[in-house]
Amino acid sequence: MIRNYIKIAWRNIVKHKVFSLINIIGLTIGLSASFVIGLMIYYDYTFDTFHKDGDRIYRIVSDFSDPKETYGNSGVTLALEDAIKENSNFETVSGFYIERPAKVENKENGSKFNWPNFVIFTGSEYFDIFKYKFLAGNNANTLNIPNNVILTQSRAADYFPNTAPINIIGKTLVYNDSVNVTVTGIVENLKQRTDFVFEEFISQPTILQTRLREDFLNKNWGNTNSDSQLFVKVTASSNLTAIQNRLDDLAKEHRDDNAKKYGEHTHYRLQPLSDIHFNEVYGIYDWSKGQASKPLLRNLALVALFLLLLGCINFINLNTAQASQRAKEIGIRKTLGSSRKQLIGQFMGETLILVIISALLSLILSKWLMTIFSDFVPEGLGFELFKSPIIIVGIGILLLIVTVLSGFYPALILSKFNTVSVLKNHLAIGEKKIRLRKFLTVFQFSIAQVFIIATILVGQQINYLLTKDMGFKTEAIVSVFSPRSERETSKKQLYAEKLRAIPEIKQVSIGGVAPASLNTNSTTITYTDGEKEVNSELQFIFGDTKYSELFELDILAGRSIRNDTIKELVINEKCLKNLGFSKPDDAIGKTVQLNNETVPIVGVMADFYQRSLKTEIQPMALRGDWFRPRFSQFQALHISFQNESSKGLTTTLSKIENAYKTVYTETDDYRVEFLDKTIQQFYNREEKVSKLLNWATGLSIVISCLGLLGLVIYTTNRRVKEIGVRKVLGASILEINTLLCKEFLILVAIAFIVAAPIAYYGVNNWLRNFAYKTTISFWVFLLSGGAMICFALVIISIKTLQAASANPVDSLRSE
Repeated sequence: MIRNYIKIAWRNIVKHKVFSLINIIGLTIGLSASFVIGLMIYYDYTFDTFHKDGDRIYRIVSDFSDPKETYGNSGVTLALEDAIKENSNFETVSGFYIERPAKVENKENGSKFNWPNFVIFTGSEYFDIFKYKFLAGNNANTLNIPNNVILTQSRAADYFPNTAPINIIGKTLVYNDSVNVTVTGIVENLKQRTDFVFEEFISQPTILQTRLREDFLNKNWGNTNSDSQLFVKVTASSNLTAIQNRLDDLAKEHRDDNAKKYGEHTHYRLQPLSDIHFNEVYGIYDWSKGQASKPLLRNLALVALFLLLLGCINFINLNTAQASQRAKEIGIRKTLGSSRKQLIGQFMGETLILVIISALLSLILSKWLMTIFSDFVPEGLGFELFKSPIIIVGIGILLLIVTVLSGFYPALILSKFNTVSVLKNHLAIGEKKIRLRKFLTVFQFSIAQVFIIATILVGQQINYLLTKDMGFKTEAIVSVFSPRSERETSKKQLYAEKLRAIPEIKQVSIGGVAPASLNTNSTTITYTDGEKEVNSELQFIFGDTKYSELFELDILAGRSIRNDTIKELVINEKCLKNLGFSKPDDAIGKTVQLNNETVPIVGVMADFYQRSLKTEIQPMALRGDWFRPRFSQFQALHISFQNESSKGLTTTLSKIENAYKTVYTETDDYRVEFLDKTIQQFYNREEKVSKLLNWATGLSIVISCLGLLGLVIYTTNRRVKEIGVRKVLGASILEINTLLCKEFLILVAIAFIVAAPIAYYGVNNWLRNFAYKTTISFWVFLLSGGAMICFALVIISIKTLQAASANPVDSLRSE
């Protein structure tokens, strides 16, 4: 019997080729999106789920607040670890300090490694919380003794190639030419998905032999560094409220007088292990991989859900519309003894076959979609994840849900027909069924309209962000960074002279980062006007005397800095207002207190955007390199070109790199950044959202229009004799086409009325993330509504014009 059902189901699918194809395309698009997006969600939500007692592991992070803003830091003060070690709520407390050595040497084979990533100073407690498999050496307690290091298998292979782990134990590595450490263990790299990417674990006491010695000896409560990390594993019976209360008490006990004076607060929080992968406030340890985003994953899931719903709606609409064509088949089956249950099984079987065909096509398309969605697909996610048992079971459940969702209602309708009425040809189409089809069509086009409106408005905002005048020169400027270990300015000055000799270069400036960057260096300044004392946060940009000229910063009053090392400030308009000055000229010559020093204001520059337009302009000042020769804030050479076009750019960049190599002969640490590319990176996520909406819009239009085409074909075929009569009575092709189009265009118009407020609400909420934004234009709604009506009209007219143009003799011959 089952074999017979499958055979009949296949014959019906082949018989109605157009409708079957429309259903398969709609379901394939929806399932493909669901497979890929589901894979991405599973991938990101399974990070660090393998750790034993992972629900009891927390990172302690710091939150800071003042009267103007709140911000977070993944690090804590070094003093906190000692303060909580004896707390009975903690099973294990492990602090570690992230470091990036300038150089690591294996003297035995003469190999040298510059700036290795993922190096930490830590104690044996780290391996009590996070379980690694030891391949050689098995005692993490060596990390409590100075000058020891444990390496991962991959890092050991870099430092000691072609050497078995057991033979590496006892060998020596030299860090920064001065610190000799002995390898005491080799551990296997964590094989599961994890954000703990560390490769070298140097014993914590060794840190006292480095530049960090004073910080670790003093452990100042007022100093917080994101490199100083603290993890705890709480006991099974721990009281999280009591832990948080103790952390709050510690923050209050060590709040200094300045913090009290300026209304600044520090809070320590427990961050669950499962939150690290998603929390952008505190971040992950490998920034090159990009941070996962729960809101982005939710939006992707909604896109997949809507596309899947659109495919299911097509199926319901077309199958209920076709009901009358299968009425006689149903009547005969019932006469021959088929029960309603058997008929429902037959029709659900047909649906399942279509769903399986769509699923197979979707698996093929998924590989292509993973390329299309490459901006969203995490770096480590591969097609082989489809082999995971959980994914296979998930796909099976999804296919069953889609089968029931798509097929159950049409099967219920088809199996309900009365046998006598069917065989007497007294079959009437229920008003309820027509209303349902109309509702589903409106629902389909409402989703498509929301996507169209959102796509245009998001694109409009991104264009606004990328074309907005930043307040300084951004075109034809590159920054070349000096080697990380290079502290002297003499080589930078020599490099600058070589660059100025290149004809294609217009100007060179030595300084810190460019005016727009993700770097922040800030402090608090105080201005006293008589008895009144005003405080303001102040962010710094660092540059020489040519910096403001090269970036074309607009000096409104006074002048730029006169010397690289003299202590003077050029403040922006925001700082000017914070200090209480009404005009730029009023601030010239005034002094502010900065780190217990009196510093004059020599200039006022116009405001410019230091970051993305999501954030407001902050108080800022341009200053020189005050702490030479002990320390230099100048880390880059900024270069502007004579020609702002791309012509000859490759040659010029080659000359810049060659000049770099003649000055810095002992390093290959060459880093160059284009300023306009840096600014564009501010909006990577927004451009991803725009790309996602473009695809969602295109696919939703395809599915909706295919469904509409199917309904139009069915309706037109049912009215073919009516069209013939109207033509005989003198109706024109235009009048007949208008008659056939009107019903469907009304549904599309209703969909627009429903979609417009939904799209406005969604985009308006999204725009709240931006301090500076475009206005939501009324014409966008008219354009999207008109575009959708045009799409629908073209689709409808494909069939209606063909029907209206047909010879009425052919349609009336049987009457």
